[in-house]
Amino acid sequence: MTITKIRAAIVGSTGYGGVELIRFLLEHPNVEITSVISSSSSGERVAAGYPHLNEIMTQNLDGIDIAQIAGNADVVFTATPSGVSSKLVPQLLDAGLKVIDLSGDFRLKSSSSYEQWYKKEAPQPEYLEQAVYGLSEIYGEEVARKTFIANPGCYPTATLLGLIPLLSAGWIDHRTIIIDAKSGVSGAGRGTSLLIHYSEMNENFKAYKVNRHQHIPEIEQTLSEALGEDVTVTFTTHLVPMTRGIMTTMYATLTGAYTEEDLIQLYRQYYEGRPFVRIRDAGGWPATKEVYGSNYCDIGFAVDQRTGRVTIISVIDNLVKGAAGQAIQNLNLMMGWDESVGLTRTPVYP
Repeated sequence: MTITKIRAAIVGSTGYGGVELIRFLLEHPNVEITSVISSSSSGERVAAGYPHLNEIMTQNLDGIDIAQIAGNADVVFTATPSGVSSKLVPQLLDAGLKVIDLSGDFRLKSSSSYEQWYKKEAPQPEYLEQAVYGLSEIYGEEVARKTFIANPGCYPTATLLGLIPLLSAGWIDHRTIIIDAKSGVSGAGRGTSLLIHYSEMNENFKAYKVNRHQHIPEIEQTLSEALGEDVTVTFTTHLVPMTRGIMTTMYATLTGAYTEEDLIQLYRQYYEGRPFVRIRDAGGWPATKEVYGSNYCDIGFAVDQRTGRVTIISVIDNLVKGAAGQAIQNLNLMMGWDESVGLTRTPVYP
């Protein structure tokens, strides 16, 4: 059976998330990229900014024109900075387009919380209500056949996939959750700043936004929904001198005498049939290089019988499962396709 390809536009095509969408969508059998859009580089060739796309992606970058986008596309990926999507997405939705937003603008259901953490004006409430939070393995059924998906953040994806099965089962005390998160510098985007300057970051390892990271309310909102009561966490982020990858190391007190084998069985049952979550055997813990360039999330455990606590280690590629890959996974679910279509690349190793 021949499948008519869906037409896709990418707004923010010159950022790392946008160019990663291009890399995967070029090989997606059900998608045709009909427009790549950048307000700052309109008219330039995509390959001028990303020479690795020479003779692969020959299109010029379009400017933002809602009518033109609506005429050329069925679905739009908005890989824009926070504060931009909140103004752009409503126009795209009103034009009858499906939208998958990779920014943080529509993830939080509380306007006041968004303004507190993002320091920007919140989107209009009617559009916030339309958005479905696209953590694919948890909310896949809600994503199916919807037209507007808020793609999760990179840190929340690794964290939530690592915590939700234990929390939902009641096996950990939610008051004891501590999350130690580390990311490669591509998570900061392609812009320049002192934080990711080579001479500042090379051979260095630094904490940033301690107790102030904008992904905290996203994590707490989703954990609270999973548990059915308010959850607060301690969440500390660090930059490490590598390009890609996120590792979240999470600690919590167990509510019973559970073993690592108990946890492995729980997680494998919870994620059964979900192809992109891989659970390690006892005594094996994942590393970021083992998911590099792929849409996998790998999770491992260590139970400390002495302290009654569990350590959960979750790794993803921040640009794939933490951004573009999960967005395409949400597209697949939205369209009723197998969620793995176009995403079954083996991680790059070494």
